[in-house]
Amino acid sequence: MAGTITRADILGGALSLLDSGGLPALAMRRIAAEFGVQQSALYWHFNSKQELLAGLADHILDHVAAVEGATWQERITDLSLSLRTELLAHKDGAELVATAFAFKLGSKALFRSFADELSRAGLVPEDAETAASVLLHFVLGYTTNEQQHWQAADLGAISGEDTLDDDLGRQFSTDRFVRGVALILAGAHSRLNPT
Repeated sequence: MAGTITRADILGGALSLLDSGGLPALAMRRIAAEFGVQQSALYWHFNSKQELLAGLADHILDHVAAVEGATWQERITDLSLSLRTELLAHKDGAELVATAFAFKLGSKALFRSFADELSRAGLVPEDAETAASVLLHFVLGYTTNEQQHWQAADLGAISGEDTLDDDLGRQFSTDRFVRGVALILAGAHSRLNPT
């Protein structure tokens, strides 16, 4: 039975469920039902639900676009924007990826991309890793709040005026997001190794 579905099939089905129903839709029983198999068939490919969720988070992160800015600040800003865009493309995408990071599950490639870029800019390794962590926490936190805000608006839990005309609605603009990244990078710049 495990030969009838692949790991990629399961991730694709889980992503469809995430997009339609968010994190609550990702029950193992429901994912198995998508393929007409028993839950045990999923465990052939993933040892636990947590491993499947980490795999799904990695699948989302695999689509974060490579960037080629002229300066390290531009490259990190573009990487942050690409990450935000990919997270927003999936219902509860930011919460899923934040959960995987919090439990130290899945790939560390995105963290390494930020840390390596900061190291190349001249930060000592400890500062590069700290700044990479701060950037990821900012992007994930900002985007999680952004998704929750818009989902609450879609459900009617907050009014349209609350989403468009007040400070909370403006809080989630791309300009404000980029300004937040710039503030983090200004702090990182102040720590550059002069050599």
